[in-house]
Amino acid sequence: MAKAKPHLNLVFIGHVDHGKSTTVGRLMFDGGAISEQELRKLKEKAQELGKAGFEFAYVMDNLKEEQERGVTIDLAHKRFDTKKFEITIIDAPGHKDFVKNMITGASQADAGVLVVAANDGINSQTKEHVFLSKVLGVNQLIVAINKMDISGVDFKEARWKQVKEDVEKLLKSVGYKTDAIQFLAVASYHGDNIVKKSDKMPWYTGPTLIEAIDNLKEPEKPTNLPLRMPIQDVYNITGIGVVPVGRIETGILKLNDKIVAVPGREGKQVPGECKTIEMHHEQIQQAEPGDNVGISVRGFGKKDVARGDVIGHPNSVPTVATEFTAQIVVLNHPSVITVGYTPVFHIHTAQIACRVEQIVKKLNPATGETLQENPDFIKNGDAAIVRLVPMQPLVIEKKSDIPQLCQFAIRDSGATVAAGMCIDIVKKQV
Repeated sequence: MAKAKPHLNLVFIGHVDHGKSTTVGRLMFDGGAISEQELRKLKEKAQELGKAGFEFAYVMDNLKEEQERGVTIDLAHKRFDTKKFEITIIDAPGHKDFVKNMITGASQADAGVLVVAANDGINSQTKEHVFLSKVLGVNQLIVAINKMDISGVDFKEARWKQVKEDVEKLLKSVGYKTDAIQFLAVASYHGDNIVKKSDKMPWYTGPTLIEAIDNLKEPEKPTNLPLRMPIQDVYNITGIGVVPVGRIETGILKLNDKIVAVPGREGKQVPGECKTIEMHHEQIQQAEPGDNVGISVRGFGKKDVARGDVIGHPNSVPTVATEFTAQIVVLNHPSVITVGYTPVFHIHTAQIACRVEQIVKKLNPATGETLQENPDFIKNGDAAIVRLVPMQPLVIEKKSDIPQLCQFAIRDSGATVAAGMCIDIVKKQV
């Protein structure tokens, strides 16, 4: 059997209506991952629902409700092969109320495609997504400036350059190095520069989207770190038993491994044994970082584990924190953040309220130097070191130990107010 291609999780991000889903659909159709027949069905469906022109978007938007609203709600995962990679595409919602799914998506991604419409340019969500991608560790980025065909843009280089310049500024402001970022000129609906080179933009000499994806660096697999598999869902399958599903973040999981899930529903470790590992409907012998798998476990009862628990090996149990210190950046808070504030933290697959115990110091977001010790409050644009207490048991790891499990986003009444990473932990005594 030939060595499998390296696996890459690719997230599509950007403002609503800038063409993310259409870009993904076009990429998969022109790249041969969906057939003429499937597309024809989607086209008919789109017309039926009065949404002509949405057929490519429907490739990913397979939830019925989304097709009726023409909006991406949940994260859709699809397999796709390029010359170099086996890709799992994560199409992240652009709509404001769906940002929390976007966070789960970005935190699973090795690389991102930021889609920006040439007519609109940067929008509020473009900013939020770019910032979150950076804080959540999406280090490789492709920028697809889409809708180059739209009236008023008319495939003109001048408009493309303007939007590119604006996006470069935005990316630099959050700490991306823009010389390593590929900027594309595309018109996704018609397939210009997605898989096939366009003849409508002779001035554009860059890669197509599929070439740009293959220019990405292969993600390094943290196989040397201890096993960490945050649980995304738990299924109870007749005849098989309890099947947790999730992505291996670090380490290696092998068949018959003894495993443990924490914090567990009762707040205590749940021991078990891994009986089968399945990925893309195939049984595999072992799973590595980046693999989205379902595992059947002897010893787990259906009430024992749930989304947000993390699976590890008994010799290195995932860390349950009673308190942790984090570096955060305030993005979008209506007023100010003070001691006692208790918003919801999204950490790997967990969503748990945490209380701000102490604002240790305020930092300069660009340089990281201390501006003020123990300030009374922090507000939009501030970076700070804060001490936090989770309201229920929570697995989180220090950036210096297992960076893949240190990042989080803070949400409150439907908006992402801040994002950050854990730098120190007070461990729960077992």
